Amino acid sequence: MLNDPIIRDLLLEIVEDEENLNIIQCLIDGISTDEEIAEKTGIRLNIVRKILYKLYDEGLASYRRDKDKETQWYTYDWKFKVDEVEKLKEKRNEEDLAQLKAMLDEEENNMYFICPYGHYRLNFENASDPRVEFLCPECDAELVHDDNQDIIDDLKRRIKAIEDQM
Repeated sequence: MLNDPIIRDLLLEIVEDEENLNIIQCLIDGISTDEEIAEKTGIRLNIVRKILYKLYDEGLASYRRDKDKETQWYTYDWKFKVDEVEKLKEKRNEEDLAQLKAMLDEEENNMYFICPYGHYRLNFENASDPRVEFLCPECDAELVHDDNQDIIDDLKRRIKAIEDQM
């Protein structure tokens, strides 16, 4: 599962560091306590616990708490929910798709003007504002029409890629 680049990137967003993916691999391999995971990976125990709770918050991990009769300490047995990864992947794809479609709609239904020096890119409404009057707010250069067809094509390509994936 961690070999799938899309799932790997998704999990990396949660665990924040490539090395922390080893925590997930330990869970998949059946190592279930935070102490054992820390020992196996060499990752500090507090970092292991932080990552486990992040996975829990995302719905990707669950735990069972048991109390040791002798020490009265609690132990936590963690489990990685492999089936929830696909659901999270689908949810993120839907969110990304909605955002890209909104951006595409914005690009297709507006005319843009840019500073020739790259300072600003404004839609017609903002560029024609009396305070701006088609001049760059930073350098006073005259704003020029921006042909946004490349942006539109890129957004369509990205939308199609997500839709094909779904």
